[in-house]
Amino acid sequence: MILFQKDSSFEVASINLVKMRRIGNLNGIEKKVGLTMRDLRGLRVLITGASGGIGRCIAEQATRAGARVALVARSANTLEAIVAELKREGHDALAVPADVTVPAERQRLLDTVVDHFDGFDVLINNAGIGSWGHFTGGSEEILRQIMEVNFFAAAELTRLAVPILTRGRQPAVVNVSSMCGRRGMPAWTEYSASKFALCGLTEALRGEFARFDIDVLLVVPGLTRSDLNRHLLRSEGRYPIPYEKGMPPVDVATAVLEALRHNRTETVLGNDARWMLRVNRFLPRLVDRLLARRVRHLY
Repeated sequence: MILFQKDSSFEVASINLVKMRRIGNLNGIEKKVGLTMRDLRGLRVLITGASGGIGRCIAEQATRAGARVALVARSANTLEAIVAELKREGHDALAVPADVTVPAERQRLLDTVVDHFDGFDVLINNAGIGSWGHFTGGSEEILRQIMEVNFFAAAELTRLAVPILTRGRQPAVVNVSSMCGRRGMPAWTEYSASKFALCGLTEALRGEFARFDIDVLLVVPGLTRSDLNRHLLRSEGRYPIPYEKGMPPVDVATAVLEALRHNRTETVLGNDARWMLRVNRFLPRLVDRLLARRVRHLY
């Protein structure tokens, strides 16, 4: 989410960016690793963080596209209600209540999905939490909790899933990160760190998993009207964030599934994210100065 607005400095930046397009492709944020289309019909998909927001929308759209979907989240009642609705529509869906930060729970959820679907083809790591407030006002406990959910859970679930995915059809891992994973933002310090780690993991695994023929894809959304802001570990930031102007989670879910279909290695979503990351790519010191100016003004 952007913590500053366009001003005269950004007008200069825009002019420079137009010139820079002659040097390189600024739209290389959706990079395809191949031309093979992935058919969602019959595909077995495991989605974490599926009880609401982006995860729920991915599950609903995937099942309606013909996929067989396992929904994972801590809220058993919510999951069961979602799955019951999907089954009434005639779709194949499975609710798997689990805490992905607990090793035994990760193994159990994978065993449950394999027993039900006889394996799975796609793992979508979508579970996430955040904290809004400056780092000095936080704690080690908050930092570790965010890293456990946003990074370690995704990393270790992926590690456990590899032997299963190697037996899958057009297997893939999709990691849902954030624009904060490509540009760290004030007051989103712990969240930015966890999402940077997830981006780095994704890039490294993309090369490693080539030997298993497992595609590793990254989605980088900007401001979204998801459930994240209602479940923050802290909410002490001073800059007013217009969540209501963010992307609808249904639009993010559509883009995630399109990335999966077209095998796009990295997809940046939202005008705020595209603008921020394009400017930051070529003028990072300008972004630093503008962010610092905004922080001084607020504090």
